[in-house]
Amino acid sequence: MSDTELPEVETETELDEDDRLRPEFVRAVLDAVEEGDVDAARALVEPLHPADIADLFELVPQEQRGALAHAVSDLLDADVFAEMNDYVREDLIDALTPTEVADLAAELDTDDAVAIIEDMEPEDQREVLRALDPDDRAAIEEALSYPEESAGRLMQRDLVAVPEHWTVGDVLAYLHADQELTTDFWEVFVVDPGHRPVGTCALSWILRTPGWVPLADVMAREQTLIPVDMDQEEVALRFQKYALISAAVVDGAGRLVGMITVDDVVHIIQQEAGEDVLRLSGAGEGDINEPIRLTVRTRITWLVVNLGATLLSASVVGLFQGEIARFALLAALMPIVSALGGNAGTQTLAVVVRALATNQLTSSNTMRMLVREFRIAACNGAALGAVGALGSYVLIGNEQLSLVFALAMMINSLVAGLVGVIVPVALDKANVDPAVSSAVFVTTATDVMGFFSFLGLASLWGLSG
Repeated sequence: MSDTELPEVETETELDEDDRLRPEFVRAVLDAVEEGDVDAARALVEPLHPADIADLFELVPQEQRGALAHAVSDLLDADVFAEMNDYVREDLIDALTPTEVADLAAELDTDDAVAIIEDMEPEDQREVLRALDPDDRAAIEEALSYPEESAGRLMQRDLVAVPEHWTVGDVLAYLHADQELTTDFWEVFVVDPGHRPVGTCALSWILRTPGWVPLADVMAREQTLIPVDMDQEEVALRFQKYALISAAVVDGAGRLVGMITVDDVVHIIQQEAGEDVLRLSGAGEGDINEPIRLTVRTRITWLVVNLGATLLSASVVGLFQGEIARFALLAALMPIVSALGGNAGTQTLAVVVRALATNQLTSSNTMRMLVREFRIAACNGAALGAVGALGSYVLIGNEQLSLVFALAMMINSLVAGLVGVIVPVALDKANVDPAVSSAVFVTTATDVMGFFSFLGLASLWGLSG
């Protein structure tokens, strides 16, 4: 087998059927690093795509990443760092000198360079910026001046903008002559003398149109403009709604300052969707590479809040100690009422939080959503009540207890449907992320109402053993 065939054979065995690095491949790389065989480690890693090299560093234990980085240092280019997990990237960046970080940042698009620099210590950040070329430094400093997770942080400065009075031939000549232009773009932005975007022209139109045709005759004047301070989640929604490939970013005066492309938005959609799911559970970022102390601090906060909510529910149970003492079967059934209410509330909450995040739920249809979920809760409550009453009667044989059990489940199901809509909508109106705080309020409401309705009805009914 020749040397030129070797990488092809390795490529067939590096990834499994799901395009993930095989455990035995990762182990082979680490073995080579531990044995000091740098050439062998590099030969194994070199055929990998930059995204797969980034995955390799994420799969390697933290204490071994430095040695691996030293062994394959010449393969750690800007493309690899751009694909790397934030926490893993921070570990490796900390091991580099400011000059080395500046060299990496200079190779990256502005948004990727900002992602590397923004989390550095202020002094290290200043050193890196000083090591950059003036143009790169100015672009990154401008990006850092915008709020985190805004369009200003996300946008790229490298774009193609031309005046409206040009012809298609003028644009083609400009694209051929200027070697400093970005190579990754799908459309040309057309601007007025004040550098305000007045239209866009897709590359396909430019290539298929005779050169003498004025650009103003073929450009699309309707376009989706992204304000520089718009939240990245709203940016992603606009790309999804209008099926955008790229979009112009404008400052407060309407001037073109950058562009956002769909590859950046795909990452944002994935990130925001994952964040909402994890926030609902209080698990923080949920990144397995996150330092343990940060994970503990995030999770313990919400666990303490949940403990307080549980104590509130227990206080409701304490109000009915006499009834429970007289009829012990109440203690066996009341957790079921609470648990089913909590599950129903979580279902409604998940639907509403997603609808808010995707702008499906707005002020104009909130009442319709509330009525819809109330009707769903009523149907579910009636079905659960009927099944619960039949099941409890078969097991216990007490008609009154079965009826109380059914009514309590119906009541708690209705409460779950209402609070599952009202709580996240109210938090959203108060500019509080509903994905972060809603679950505690909804769970507490269904627990308290579940215990109160079941034990309260039992007390009114005069159930006793």
